[in-house]
Formats: sequence, structure tokens, C-alpha cells
Amino acid sequence: MPQDDILHIFSYLPRYLNFIEHTSNIGWKESQRARPIIIDPGFYHSKKSGVFWAKERRSLPASFKLFMGSTSVALTRPFLEFCIWGWDNLPRTLLMYYTNFLLSSEGYFQTVVCNNKDYQNTTVNHDLHYTHWDTVLQQRALNLTVEDFHDMVQSGAPFAREFREDDLVLDKIDAELLGQTDGGLGLKTREVVKPTVAWKRLEKLMVKLLDHENFRAKQCK
Repeated sequence: MPQDDILHIFSYLPRYLNFIEHTSNIGWKESQRARPIIIDPGFYHSKKSGVFWAKERRSLPASFKLFMGSTSVALTRPFLEFCIWGWDNLPRTLLMYYTNFLLSSEGYFQTVVCNNKDYQNTTVNHDLHYTHWDTVLQQRALNLTVEDFHDMVQSGAPFAREFREDDLVLDKIDAELLGQTDGGLGLKTREVVKPTVAWKRLEKLMVKLLDHENFRAKQCK
């Protein structure tokens, strides 16, 4: 949806909210993500190469609880400053832990936010993306096509993934949702926000996510 619709709705939301999908029920990821130890040569060499798997396996941490979720997040400035400065040492501890963790982007921010009492109640358990998951392999996101357009729009999510390069659905999004027919990015410099009717779909999604029973019940469980 156009950026003005996103700005319009977010201007009414509390500024402390962190949109981050998360769960402590990590299932198969415990054996394939949390317990293996990997060495990523990318930390030490200029050229990218595959990771090395250590023979040893580690136990789950006792001083903090692991959480995992989507790699797509929308985080607040105060929380990111906490991650950078780490005044209670949790972010640095987890940074070292996730150095040897496969796909650390699925768990670092989730584990930091849910293990800190100042931020664990700021989470909205949603990544703001529409994703069409493979019904057989639930961890694989399917490429979105024109057939997904209606469900994608009705979801109210401001973003979506995955797309094939130059797929027809991208042209449809440009023409019907963003008002772009010349391949432009639709970014305009202006002082007044002018939302379209799309804001109503995003508002509906936010009302659902921030419903009292739904909001608190899905925080860092």
C-alpha cells in the first residue's frame, strides 16, 4: 500500500510498539538451529563461503529463554538503542551466543525483546507481511503471483513476500495499489500526508492485532 497510508495509521499508534513475530515453541528448530554449533568464515574473511559445522552440540541456555520468528521486523528506536548500547549486558551476551547460530536473524531480536522486562510488553506478534506458506513445507514461503493478489490486499498487511523478479503481480501492485504505471517508486516529497482508501485495511488489521485479549495473550509466551 502507499506509504502515506502506512504513515497515516502509524501516526495514531503508540510509539513504543515493536512489531516482531515471535514464539518460544521452537519445535524442530531446537535440534537444527539451537543445539548445533557453526563457524561462519564470513566473520573472518572477505569472501563469502559456506559455514562449518562443529561435531559438538550445545545444551539450551539456562540464563535466558530462546524465541524465534520472522526475519522481518519493525522495531522502535529505543529498543534498537538498547540493543546497541546494551546497558544490562543482555544484548552483548546474546550477540555472542548467536554468532555461532544458523540463521541468527530468526532469533536474535526476538530473544532480546522477550528476555528484557522493559520491552517484553511492547511486542506485537506480527511481522506486517503477507506471506503465502507452502502447505506441505510450512517453513517455505511461496512466490506470490496474480492469483494471490486478492488475499494479499484483503490481509491488510502493508508489506508482502516473496516475489519473482519482474512478475506480473508487481505490475498489478504498481498500477492498482500504488498508482504507478511508469516504473517509478512513487516517492514524493511533500509535507502533507494524503492517504488513500487503503488505510482502512491497515486500520482493520491493527484493531485486530491490538485487541486487548489478542494483544497481551500473544506477548513473549
